[in-house]
Amino acid sequence: MGTQRWDKVELTASYTLLTILATELLTRLGLFTMFPLPPVDMVLSVIATVLVIGAFWFARHSRRARFWIIGFAAATQLVPMVVRQPVLLLPLLGAAIPVGIMLWAMLALARKGQGSARHS
Repeated sequence: MGTQRWDKVELTASYTLLTILATELLTRLGLFTMFPLPPVDMVLSVIATVLVIGAFWFARHSRRARFWIIGFAAATQLVPMVVRQPVLLLPLLGAAIPVGIMLWAMLALARKGQGSARHS
């Protein structure tokens, strides 16, 4: 019973992150006519959008796949931006603290769910 509870928390957190990423990516692509993207950003955003939307179907049973897709989609949005404007690294470093806490909590919940099943 406890394993299912932690699995639901991790699943909800993963799907919430995927929803937020999908919204951000679709908004960015939707505003392409007003704010043109460099070609590299456009290609990475399209790939990330397809993966994030597809993750709701093909990664629904795989934590690892969901985590990799979330990481890839976030990186495709952050890395090109920081490469072009290195000064943006400072606020991102400040934001890394709560993001790191959230990732640690998600990984801890994922491990807790797996560890509880082994001990039962």
